[in-house]
Amino acid sequence: MIRNINIICIIFSLIIINGFCNNANSKEFTVGWELWYPYQFHNKKDELTGIDIEIFNLISDQAGMDISYVELPWQRHLLYIKVGKIDVAFGASYSEEREKTGYFTVPYRTEQVKLFVLKGRAKNIKLISLADLRNTDFLIGVENGYYYGEEYEKLTHDETFKAQINVVTDIEQNVKMLLKGHLDGFFADPITMKSFEEKYQLEGKFEVHPLPIYKSNIHIMLSKKSFNKQQLENINKAILDVKANGKLDKIINKWSNKQ
Repeated sequence: MIRNINIICIIFSLIIINGFCNNANSKEFTVGWELWYPYQFHNKKDELTGIDIEIFNLISDQAGMDISYVELPWQRHLLYIKVGKIDVAFGASYSEEREKTGYFTVPYRTEQVKLFVLKGRAKNIKLISLADLRNTDFLIGVENGYYYGEEYEKLTHDETFKAQINVVTDIEQNVKMLLKGHLDGFFADPITMKSFEEKYQLEGKFEVHPLPIYKSNIHIMLSKKSFNKQQLENINKAILDVKANGKLDKIINKWSNKQ
């Protein structure tokens, strides 16, 4: 009888310990998102979908997380991560400043940014580095709140560089301004640009300038107010598992080739 009681106590203890180790499963985590086609958007059936939505759903299922989505602007999203009002941000680039308030998972995809100009104009825009924009007549469009790399961040402290940058809220504004001749080009990632061209039947209107801008890993960012390192490792394992079984690449390839 004593032996049976001890066995029961051991099993009960293991259940409690396992609950602490896997407490990512013990609550519903809020996940922020912002309209960013084709990464995060509502389709014609009003379903939330996109590259990052599908990837995060896959990872959260693998990690056993209960989640709910909340739409909000990116800058407010980062603030809410800091204070713990929102638990998760995906599509995040790493920075030392962001790491002060959030854990970063292993990367789940890469991202790059290119300079897009009107077809046939690239040869007329003589730029070898971002710094070359200083003291030129070229005006380049960027989207507010997005990260364009360490070099870009440093150059934004230079007034002569900032004078050549025009900040808007989304890619649609940049495209309209470029087509009207109000910009010489704008920064965008190729997947977003490809989807935008197909959606609005603008194929063949633009080309990529060879100016190197930014290429980096993309992570899931977890609020330090909501997660601990054990939970971080649980999500890291989920990412590595869906990479290993090919499910993650299947999603990326599907959207990269989507017509």
